[in-house]
Amino acid sequence: MKRIVIVGAGAVGSHIGALLTKHDQDITLLDYWHEHVEAIRREGVRLSGMSEADSQTIRVNAMHMAEAAQLAHQKPVDIAIVATKSYDTEWATMMIRPYLAADGFVVSLQNCINEERIAGIVGWGRTVGCIAARISVELYAPGQVRRQAPTGAAHHTVFRVGEIHGRVTPRVSRLAELLSLVDTAKVTTNLWGERWAKLSHNAMRNGVAAVTGMRGNDIDGDEAVRRFTIMLGAEAVQVGQALGYELEKVGKIDPRTLARADTDAQAYQAVEDLLVKERTDRVRGDLQRPSTGQDILKGRRTEIEFINGYVADQGRRLGIATPYNEKVTRLVNEVERGTIQPDPRHIKEIA
Repeated sequence: MKRIVIVGAGAVGSHIGALLTKHDQDITLLDYWHEHVEAIRREGVRLSGMSEADSQTIRVNAMHMAEAAQLAHQKPVDIAIVATKSYDTEWATMMIRPYLAADGFVVSLQNCINEERIAGIVGWGRTVGCIAARISVELYAPGQVRRQAPTGAAHHTVFRVGEIHGRVTPRVSRLAELLSLVDTAKVTTNLWGERWAKLSHNAMRNGVAAVTGMRGNDIDGDEAVRRFTIMLGAEAVQVGQALGYELEKVGKIDPRTLARADTDAQAYQAVEDLLVKERTDRVRGDLQRPSTGQDILKGRRTEIEFINGYVADQGRRLGIATPYNEKVTRLVNEVERGTIQPDPRHIKEIA
């Protein structure tokens, strides 16, 4: 059995770790939130979801980050899953590196594009990527994770595991098999296209939630705010295409259509119609809040520099204008500093 350590037991890490433990996998959660780790040790991870079957409490092995040195006296780590915020990637990878098995590897299971940061510490050969698409989980109290999207949806694959070079290898096949114990999973030969599509989706929603204070359904339901998100997505896809990536769907939106939405009225209308339909079809949308919006509510640092800020940085490097992504990055930074408060008017004035 593979020894798996999940570095960063936030919403995604705790959710996955608990369900893998339920299926008799050798899991250790490693986190720096003291109250969270202690709650898991006392009571386990309490999961709640959209059905009675999704609600359960699972006992999981959990360690404080300060106890990480104890790993030296335990079985080597075969798979280290980094599920931290992007700004914690380097130190988290550096911390777990000494405890890897000879053929052990590190998996980035994060919102943003961090494989290069991980490879800079453990090498490209020990780096694997994994996207969790539309998993919609929230750590709302110590030891308590709520999922706000249905599990096992036939029309949607949650986990996409891939090698940097795009080939299918035994280790990513095994990892996808393990994650299928949690939800739908597949091996992708297009990791970078998957990554940029997820980044584009996050670029449309996360910063907007932080600046406006709105939930997902409210964002899609407001015409002016919705227009702003479409412009964000168009810029993000244009940059990804210029980088040479073959983007997968951005949520349910065809990336080629989204890329034209800032100048083509027909493309814009197609994207808008899909977002409106998604809003009416979405279940429990009143509970959905993108992670950057959650960070603002919790008073935590956001990943905005690794989402919209990253799109803008790459756009500048390529000579592609990204005014909407630049603006939302600045606004989120102002909200973080407390110079402005979350309010939809910040977006509506621009849109």
